[in-house]
Amino acid sequence: MAESALNEILLLQVEQALDSIRPYLKTDGGDVKVLEITEEKIVQLELVGACGTCPMSAMTFKGGIEQAIMKAVPEIKGVVAVNLTPISESFV
Repeated sequence: MAESALNEILLLQVEQALDSIRPYLKTDGGDVKVLEITEEKIVQLELVGACGTCPMSAMTFKGGIEQAIMKAVPEIKGVVAVNLTPISESFV
């Protein structure tokens, strides 16, 4: 299977995993957007809306978003958020 076709399938699977948690994010005025799936099978995300600036975004990312993707799409090797608010900054 061509690499681009495989990435399309992975992207659809990642979006389906995110759709399972999006209602919870949207309840608090946030969402998540897939920016890219790298050749190394790393998903790059952007937290948008309230999630982009929320002091709890690191916990939401680790406990919800990352777990949902890794569980639903075992081919994915990692998940990173490009605009994650570090926990140390959140509680200053």
